[in-house]
Amino acid sequence: MVVYNFKKIQTVPTSTEFVDVVLSRTQRKTPTVVHKGYAITRIRAFYMRKVKYTQSTFHEKLTQILDDFPRLEELHPFYADLINVLYDRDHYKLALGQLAKARSLVDGIAKDYLKLLKYGDSLYRCKQLKRAALGRMCTLMKRHTSSLQYLEQVRQHMGRLPSIDPATRTLLVAGFPNVGKSSFMNKVTRADVDVQPYAFTTKSLFVGHMDYKYLRWQVIDTPGILDHSLEERNTIEMQSITALAHLRAAVLFFIDPSEQCGYALHQQIELLRGMAPLFQNKPLIVVLNKTDLQWEEELSDEHRQALAALGPSVDQAVSSGNVESIDVDALLEMSQSKPDDQPAHVVMKMSSLSEQGIAQVRSVACDLLLRQRVDAKLRGKRMSGALNRLHVAQPAARDARRRPPVIPSSVQRKLDDLDKAAMATAAGTSDDEQENGDPDVTMDEDTPIRGEAKNPSLGRKLERDRMWELGGPGVFASDWRREYRDLQRAEWAYDIIPEIVDGHNIADFVDPDIEQKLLDLEREEEARVAAEEEVMEEEDEDGPVLTAEQLERVRAIREKRAVLRQESWMEKTKNRPSVPASRLGKRTRVEEHLEAHLNEMGMHEEDAQDVAEGIADKMPLRKAAKRRRLVEVEETETQMIERKEALDAAARKAGFANANQKAFAKKVAARKQAKIHARTRQHGDGDRHIPNLRPRHLFSGKRGMGKTQRR
Repeated sequence: MVVYNFKKIQTVPTSTEFVDVVLSRTQRKTPTVVHKGYAITRIRAFYMRKVKYTQSTFHEKLTQILDDFPRLEELHPFYADLINVLYDRDHYKLALGQLAKARSLVDGIAKDYLKLLKYGDSLYRCKQLKRAALGRMCTLMKRHTSSLQYLEQVRQHMGRLPSIDPATRTLLVAGFPNVGKSSFMNKVTRADVDVQPYAFTTKSLFVGHMDYKYLRWQVIDTPGILDHSLEERNTIEMQSITALAHLRAAVLFFIDPSEQCGYALHQQIELLRGMAPLFQNKPLIVVLNKTDLQWEEELSDEHRQALAALGPSVDQAVSSGNVESIDVDALLEMSQSKPDDQPAHVVMKMSSLSEQGIAQVRSVACDLLLRQRVDAKLRGKRMSGALNRLHVAQPAARDARRRPPVIPSSVQRKLDDLDKAAMATAAGTSDDEQENGDPDVTMDEDTPIRGEAKNPSLGRKLERDRMWELGGPGVFASDWRREYRDLQRAEWAYDIIPEIVDGHNIADFVDPDIEQKLLDLEREEEARVAAEEEVMEEEDEDGPVLTAEQLERVRAIREKRAVLRQESWMEKTKNRPSVPASRLGKRTRVEEHLEAHLNEMGMHEEDAQDVAEGIADKMPLRKAAKRRRLVEVEETETQMIERKEALDAAARKAGFANANQKAFAKKVAARKQAKIHARTRQHGDGDRHIPNLRPRHLFSGKRGMGKTQRR
């Protein structure tokens, strides 16, 4: 794909702008201060750097211009000749050559003056050498003002050229001025070409694009061509000649038999014959335009004979709209078999105003070009190499037995029914005849006819049929709940299922195996109960015999113990915040509470009372001296117990087990907070001081003479 992007060429400055840009860049990018007291080597290096930098900037700018503009030897012949027609090849190459020569001269000037600066003996001499070097470079660039202006105009015009791909499928429209070429292009493409009732409205090549048979095509509208010699043609006409000579395209040569374009019919035919060498090896369609003016009735016999001698006409196929009936192979063969002086033409008629025959002309031209391109590829070496790598395997016959495709009997019977229904419908059979006819054929409004049914083998309504009934793609939404067939009740399929309840996702709590797991748990519980009974029976055999009431109490105690263990494990593994005081009641471990708890578990009242008293006696009592650090107050044992219980209750409300755990947590928090304060340099949580890291008296103003006490 040969496509050139001429819009990327950078702007070419004028000579004055060129000099200003280079000198200002040198002034900004190089040192600007030098003193006569410096060493001579430093002074030489200062001015040598100026000259070198100026030379490199000139060299860089000129190289950019030379690289941006295309080289004619590297371009496609179509673009090379088009540039020659539009800008004059000699002038174009001369301008670029002058800039290339200027680049080498600038390099030579810099080389010479650097050699002189190397032996400069004073600042003044080095400065004058630098001034002379930069002056000669600028004077040299000012001498190329005309070349720079010419290249800028060429750049602007090349940026407006259409992007034409010489290798793609192309329809080329040619003919005399004002014969309807631009109107045809506006009809088949989206290009908005200016159309006026006078000649030479189109003064350059215009490109439009269209799609045909899922392929991308480009249509090129060429300026009008007059019937005179090649030397007398101007730049506008030579653009058309260049396109006809170099582009491999299907040529549509437009002729206006009504002669309203301002040129006689015989002149147009002579132009067609005179341009015969440009049409060789290209499909050529002669289009007789403006049929809406009814010029056929006004043609003379001489003109009729001249048009008939042009080539085969496909008017009958075009008038009927049956383009497929045109033998493209025969037309292409005939166009390639004619001698050079008598090129074969396919003559077609159309009207851009009434749009009659436009689609047929486009189709015939595209088909001819496609067939020619395919034949050319088949005759090439690359296609033969690809065909050699292909191998079509055919199964070898085992015997003479015929093995046709196997169709199930149910499908075959359904196909026969559809055939009978189609025949009955075609014959116009009445409803009474269908009722008294073949009982196997049942016709209703849902019965599909073969050839029209969406699924003739089954005859049922498919999801595709429902889609087209309910709006088509983009509108139809399939009802997948209709496929929920594993439910016990069909109406359950359309129940509304919530997704979020009380802030929880229901999908997290749905378990498809919940019933099976429940059965497994029940079996496990039954097995555990049976094992306990066996253990109890063994104990009964070894120890004293328990009554049924006692056995029930033992079972209750064991179950309660298992439940408490499970609850304790769940409490330990739960990740929760501290419990609010409003939710947490006063929890105390007193004798009454423990005794009531043991009675609830099934223990005798006397035994429960003894256990509670024993545990209460063993409760440790802390000394009052540890509670009071500042004031020594004598407390009774009862007061100390009450104080301990109050502290533990307050700690439990804050989320701690006891007061010791709360004190330890405070100690750890203080240690962590101290590390944070040390890192942030704060004195505490209430420290909100923001220090000034850059004091103004240290970071403002210029350093004066002698003020070095802070440096």
